[in-house]
Amino acid sequence: MRGKMMFLAGLAAGFVLGSRAGREKYEEIRDNAKKVWESPTVQEAAGVAQAQANKLYSEGKDKLQSSKLGEKLHVASDTTPAESLAGSNSKTPGTV
Repeated sequence: MRGKMMFLAGLAAGFVLGSRAGREKYEEIRDNAKKVWESPTVQEAAGVAQAQANKLYSEGKDKLQSSKLGEKLHVASDTTPAESLAGSNSKTPGTV
């Protein structure tokens, strides 16, 4: 669906830029695109897609946090970057 929308947007942009019809045709295309975007059907589909994306993001985040890699990332984020690179027992560069 996203690919089709991008293709249509590119097609419309190419037509506008290459057209000799000028500003009037551009305004017509823009108005039609605005009507399509503001239609209840498109807005409902966008809302469903947003909800699905949020759900997938949350599920992926939970799976990552419960995995071994997620635990390692969590432990690494509890330390400062200098500690994780240099080790907790060694001094960071520039300290005495």
